[in-house]
Amino acid sequence: MAQHPYESLPAERYWRKAVASVPPFALDPTRPDAFRLTRQERIATAGSCFAQQVARALRQAGYNYYVAEPPPPRIDPAQAEQEGNFSARYGNIYTTRHLAQLLDRAFGRFAPSLGAWKREDGRFVDPFRPRIEPDGFASPEEVEADRRRHLEAVRRLFTELDTLVFTLGLTEGFVDRTDGAALPLPPGVAGGEYEADRYAFVNATVGEMVSDLCRFLDGLREVNPSSRIVLTVSPVPIIATLEDRHVLVSSTFTKSALRVVADEVCRARPGVFYFPSYEVVTAPSTAGRYYADNMRAITEAGIRHVTRLFLAHAEGEAPPPPPSLDLALESEAAAGVICDEEMLDG
Repeated sequence: MAQHPYESLPAERYWRKAVASVPPFALDPTRPDAFRLTRQERIATAGSCFAQQVARALRQAGYNYYVAEPPPPRIDPAQAEQEGNFSARYGNIYTTRHLAQLLDRAFGRFAPSLGAWKREDGRFVDPFRPRIEPDGFASPEEVEADRRRHLEAVRRLFTELDTLVFTLGLTEGFVDRTDGAALPLPPGVAGGEYEADRYAFVNATVGEMVSDLCRFLDGLREVNPSSRIVLTVSPVPIIATLEDRHVLVSSTFTKSALRVVADEVCRARPGVFYFPSYEVVTAPSTAGRYYADNMRAITEAGIRHVTRLFLAHAEGEAPPPPPSLDLALESEAAAGVICDEEMLDG
């Protein structure tokens, strides 16, 4: 008979057994029954830059990675290959508000007043995905026409997907004061001009983000009742902060808040699962080996560890050992992803 509640728990519940005594490259904090994926179901991804790594792993492993809006033929082949890691041409979706509003926009429940931003070269971009068209558009009318096609594809994506993998990335962002429309980049970075009376900086609270995600899930299941969602938190530190404090403090808040949001939403809604990519990369046992020299980008070794676990649990199998311990020594940051946030680096 147990003497106290912590006696005789499974090994995974004890730090000494599950972390301290486990080789760092064998660490697996994923719940055994976390989630399952089939080769037939349509799997989509969205979120921060790290979401593209999950998409790439799914494609390479032969899963049915669903792309409702492929890049057009005019796009440079190198960018087209990168865009293949987006299920639609929405670019990075860093915040929960952006995701919730994307669903509302696709189904006609929200029509932002913001139309197009003009670039320094005279071309125009879509403020809600300002880097998705490298050459820009000739006119605001072209922006609007392409946006209509895009939202039609998003509507099809949300209606037809089986599982969405969404990576939470940021709490900080900008909104249009007119109607609260969330933006992936501040005006003036990739188009438009910053006007303090038009645009506002926001740093979302846990409560606001939980509300956003639950609203998104409820809206998604109105049009796709059987859909599931797998949440992850990006382990990439933020690149800059507008809060009046050290960037490390802001980054710690951001990732802590997002991790709490993921937990709260998993508890609040059925069919929502959490995959601990954040914990794998940031675990003390890795001693920073999964970060490149800039202390932000994730090394190839870190990405392989995360994707190896993700695919193993998707199959319902025990994760295989790492291919080589030499992976621990790799320091090159993974390339080939589109990351809008990099434009904020001073």
